[in-house]
Amino acid sequence: TNPGFVVRITQAGLDYAHQHGIAILEKELAQLKLPDISGDSRVGRVGKVRYELSRLRLRDFHLPYSRITPISNVGLQVSISNAFAELDGDWRVKFLFVRDHGSFDLKVENVYIKISLRLGSDATGKPTVSTSECRTRISKVRVHFSGRLGWLYNLFHRAIESRFRKILEDKVCDIVEESVKNELQTYVQTLPVTARIDAKTGIDYSLVAPPRATAQSLDADLKGEFYSLAHRSTVPFSPLPLAFPSDHERMVYFGASSYFFNTAGVAYHEAGALVFEITEDMIPKDAGFSLETSIFSAFIPQLEEMYPNMPMKFRLSTPTAPFLTIGPGGISLKPIVDAQAYAILPDSSLAPLFLLSLVRNVSAVINVRSGRIVGNLDVGRIRLSLKDSAVGTFEVRMMQSLMNILTSNTLLPRLNARLDEGFPLPLLDRIQLSNILVRFHQNFLLLGADVHFQPQ
Repeated sequence: TNPGFVVRITQAGLDYAHQHGIAILEKELAQLKLPDISGDSRVGRVGKVRYELSRLRLRDFHLPYSRITPISNVGLQVSISNAFAELDGDWRVKFLFVRDHGSFDLKVENVYIKISLRLGSDATGKPTVSTSECRTRISKVRVHFSGRLGWLYNLFHRAIESRFRKILEDKVCDIVEESVKNELQTYVQTLPVTARIDAKTGIDYSLVAPPRATAQSLDADLKGEFYSLAHRSTVPFSPLPLAFPSDHERMVYFGASSYFFNTAGVAYHEAGALVFEITEDMIPKDAGFSLETSIFSAFIPQLEEMYPNMPMKFRLSTPTAPFLTIGPGGISLKPIVDAQAYAILPDSSLAPLFLLSLVRNVSAVINVRSGRIVGNLDVGRIRLSLKDSAVGTFEVRMMQSLMNILTSNTLLPRLNARLDEGFPLPLLDRIQLSNILVRFHQNFLLLGADVHFQPQ
């Protein structure tokens, strides 16, 4: 299934996410709890020595060098090198009739950690992430014992250092897996797979396939489909493939296809939201006319005879869902609107007068604001044709300017006010966008942005 909406995270975006992930992992590792260690060791002519190491405290754990790499068809790989840690604790020794105790310091250096992350999606279409591999290798562990018999411990420090190395290597990967499960997996699940827009419509942003790693980015294919909250039906057309450009200036890119926008037209049409009424109170005071039969009688002489000086209203509706096209030149559409005119009788009932078909060239300006796609429509001149009349035939061309003013001054501001509220982009929790880029391509709109993460 082709996606209706694509999200691409570039290497710059992965690097930014990686910085925050490593900071969290550093904090998790710094809270690592180590078990007490005890054992027996034979030291030359001294004989058998019983030792205990307790109250092990990790002072810090630093991950100074790391990188994240997308591996095609596999997932993400995080490589950490030259990490180091310091800890201290207490020792106690017993041999023959001698007992003593003291403290020790331990330095762990040249820690190398390799983490492979598997990407997927769950039954609801939300992304998932898990650890498919974790390996830790520690090259150097140095322990120093203080106290009266510190020299004795230093005789068999290699055995102790080896035990520390094994414990730390196991513990680090345990912490990594827990951090991925509790922190990263929980966070990626904040991606909204359905977004309620208003009382009538929503957007389906569920994944149509697991996120896909390429050599340069991480791509997520989303359904990208508007739907009516009252009744969800199958969209009568399919999304076309998107030829995503190899643009990597921004951290994240969104590809919103013509399918995405056209399902909005279908959803709003099905929800009955594309019906508008123009009444006298909506006519701007500087328009220079009132919405009455006397105004239209100049074009329709019999109107004055049948309904003299009566207020009027228009009901505008779309017989079919509007359909737009996207190309390198921008977004354009030619919506067909039915305009039914009524006379408002003294008893407030409506007398149908005539039905016009309105066709207009419309172009759209698109931008991103506060994580939402916002728009503004610009319209060309209107073309009229008469579909039905209860007041006889008349020349519609004469009404062109008047209908132009009516729709431009009443309908267009209402549509633009709605588009200015915008439609939410599929963003993870606490993400803000900046440095917005907007470009038009064949069959889709490309939005680029840099990302700022707002910690809790």
